[in-house]
Amino acid sequence: MTETLFLRNDEIMDLATPAEYVDVVREGYREHGEGAPAEPRRLLANEEPPGMMTGYFAVLPEAGAMGGYTYAAGFGNRDAHFILPLFDVESGEPLAVLDGAGLNPFKTGAAGAVGVDALAREDASRLGVIGSGTQARGQVLATATVRDLDTISVYSRTPDNREAFATEMDDRLDATVEAVETSAAAVSGQDIVITATNASEPVFESAALDPGTHVTAMGQYNSEKREIDGTTVARSTYVVDLNGRLEQDAGAYIMAREEGAIDADHVHAELGEVVAGEAAGRTSTEEITVLDSGGTGIETVAVAKLLYDRASQKGLGETIEFTPASEAFL
Repeated sequence: MTETLFLRNDEIMDLATPAEYVDVVREGYREHGEGAPAEPRRLLANEEPPGMMTGYFAVLPEAGAMGGYTYAAGFGNRDAHFILPLFDVESGEPLAVLDGAGLNPFKTGAAGAVGVDALAREDASRLGVIGSGTQARGQVLATATVRDLDTISVYSRTPDNREAFATEMDDRLDATVEAVETSAAAVSGQDIVITATNASEPVFESAALDPGTHVTAMGQYNSEKREIDGTTVARSTYVVDLNGRLEQDAGAYIMAREEGAIDADHVHAELGEVVAGEAAGRTSTEEITVLDSGGTGIETVAVAKLLYDRASQKGLGETIEFTPASEAFL
């Protein structure tokens, strides 16, 4: 029998800071940029009851772990459940099973912040956010660890939501956070723009973007949906978290190609290649950069290993057992 740690959500949520999430996720992307394997999510959609079953995986040899997410969303109770299996990269044995929903916005926010750190101007201090949900919170908290932010402007379609977001983030961060009434106000004059929505169509007009802006578009992973338009993609140095997404679910890129705004060689690099120094990041102060971040097993495994190590040190979790195939098979 193989002993494995089961970690509940409330046991892991206070084990690491946003900055620590960013540090391990940066190392995970560096590993991938140097050759560690990762694949984009695979999604199975169900019509009745409506829902999806999906997952994605990565192997991070230097971190000593591999694994990823498996989760179901929608279906009868219109909710989502995230299971995160983590394996030892040397032995192949399961290290832990994590209740993975609570950590999701922090690990996804960390991936966005790695992109900001690699692609935004060093002096970037003004952040615009479109979206006011859990994922937007994760993005802002992580981004604040890689740039010294002075102001944050947030827009969402529901006034009460954007006002609540602004009040909460203003209390938590040193930056001045305000709610604005239009997406253009959240984009114009900013150094960094983050889109964290479930929108099917672009959430701002490209003309609102100032030269030198970095955009992280992280709310969509669907070939027929996008948060940024073809003009924005065409204007940008376009970086994707995983190349495998380009023909699968990077909707902004796919639709920009279909419209003729770009051709196939418009992609500058994967994020890991930039982090590893295999490809250049920003090369000028006037350049518009885009990170298309749909979520990968890279940040998932990196964060899970961090939390597993911390939990083990503190004696947290419950030991469960798995039977290896050598014992279970007839």
